[in-house]
Amino acid sequence: MYIDRWLRIVAGFFVMLSLVLAHYHSPNWLWFTAFVGLNLFQSGFTNWCPLVPILAKLGVPRLPKECCK
Repeated sequence: MYIDRWLRIVAGFFVMLSLVLAHYHSPNWLWFTAFVGLNLFQSGFTNWCPLVPILAKLGVPRLPKECCK
């Protein structure tokens, strides 16, 4: 899997986790949901996400070069 797919998986997991925590623990976890949503929103305009360098350091490959010619 490539970085773009991992980004969607991690973001979806964080949203679902924060909703479960807000339901069972504290509604303040919805701030984390808002943070993830805002990060997704800004990355749509800037094409930058803080998770990309982390995943790159972990060895997750970027898109193959032949797909973007």
